[in-house]
Amino acid sequence: MQYILAIDQGTTSSRALLIDHQGRIKAVAQKEFQQIFPEPGQVEHDPNEIWSSQAAVITEVFAKARINSHAIAAIGITNQRETTIVWERETGNPIYHAIVWQDRRTAPLCQELKNQGLEPLFQKKTGLVLDPYFSGSKLSWLLKNVPGAKEKAAEGKLAFGTVDSWLIWKLTNGKKHVTDVTNASRTLLFNIHKKAWDEELLRILDIPRSLLPDVVSCSEKIAETTSSLFSSPIPICGLAGDQQAALFGQGCFEKGMAKATYGTGGFMLMNTGLEAVDSRNNLITTIAYEQGGELCYALEGSVFIAGAVVQWLKNSLGIIKSSSEVETLAQSVKDTAGVFFVPAFTGLGAPYWDPNARGTIVGLTRGTRAGHIARAALQGIAFQVSDVLKAMESDSSLSLQELKVDGGAVANNLLMQTQADFLDVPVVRPLVTELTALGVAFLAGLAIQFWRDRQEIQRFWQVDRVFSPTLSKEQIRKANDDWKRAVRCAKAWEL
Repeated sequence: MQYILAIDQGTTSSRALLIDHQGRIKAVAQKEFQQIFPEPGQVEHDPNEIWSSQAAVITEVFAKARINSHAIAAIGITNQRETTIVWERETGNPIYHAIVWQDRRTAPLCQELKNQGLEPLFQKKTGLVLDPYFSGSKLSWLLKNVPGAKEKAAEGKLAFGTVDSWLIWKLTNGKKHVTDVTNASRTLLFNIHKKAWDEELLRILDIPRSLLPDVVSCSEKIAETTSSLFSSPIPICGLAGDQQAALFGQGCFEKGMAKATYGTGGFMLMNTGLEAVDSRNNLITTIAYEQGGELCYALEGSVFIAGAVVQWLKNSLGIIKSSSEVETLAQSVKDTAGVFFVPAFTGLGAPYWDPNARGTIVGLTRGTRAGHIARAALQGIAFQVSDVLKAMESDSSLSLQELKVDGGAVANNLLMQTQADFLDVPVVRPLVTELTALGVAFLAGLAIQFWRDRQEIQRFWQVDRVFSPTLSKEQIRKANDDWKRAVRCAKAWEL
């Protein structure tokens, strides 16, 4: 029996999964790692801990399945996107902590570039808005603020990468410095129409070209492992940012198909086919995947805080002891009693793009209980996702027929029903919800003919449950109007 090893490096944990020929998960291993918060609005990771945790789960998943590296046909890597790492080429040592996608420290730089009238240029070339979310401003900050970094970069002594590049560097003992088109398209430095790093944008951000990795497709023989983790070399054949991997895993291969992933944040992608659709509603245009010689684009909206709001209820507010308890607590009341929760802890993402907004709970009374806050938190996730998907429909001129969902929070039936109600379309939860790992495993497997084609892998996808809308048009309109009022309050509370 041969497997694809899917490496899934996320925001709060590193995971490894073994996928068999039938698209089934043979074994899973997961390890959480430290979140570092130096200042309000700043989030960092230790790159060495990212690597050590990932190495540990690879070893663990082999032990669980009682296999060795000879049973692995290929490796696929999917990763938290935009998180920025810079390391020394000679030693492989990071020069600073990884600056995480959630980090907002570069908001002043982004605003300065906007004031110079440069946002249309960046949008035209990269499909992205000027926001701290993306890697380019983070990389610029590192070069300016880490002593000696700018000089070393100019001398070609440093390497930049998102987490995928860092893992491949470690897996190949520094022999390969690469990224794929999906991760490159999240940097503010990559021209998604020419499929190349953009010299003009690099000059604006004062970033030397020598820092950047080579760019490959999502599905090809990218590298071969030389790490001592494996008893024999294994080809790395799949590479994609986590949300694009989930889109592929959901089988959203046709124009107009969309998925939402509910993780730490919430991420919605709609396949727009071979066309890069410009957004009129503050969404971003991104590369969906490149596989089999075909480059597909997508519209995307990102919600910075989704499942993280449940972690906050547990860790900071203490009203639940585990994340799974939030559904029971929310169902202890029949509605939110007029409470609205906008979880803008690190600003608001699409379609608002307000880095200065802050988390806000409105509508509190003496009668407000923990259950009302928990229910409002879940509704806050669903409202944000609905905002993005309605913007997608407007931009693409396509009507959403259904929403495919994945991620840890889709186990919450109340959240999924609320999502169907606010969107007014069916929400479809698959039987297997590990779509990020499956997607990159499929990309790796297709590159070596582990699976023949997309039609074969599409047959592995099965429905677990469909959540159908239950609210009237008037109820939806009223709920959305009140939500918009709450968002205005969050946007008003700027630092």
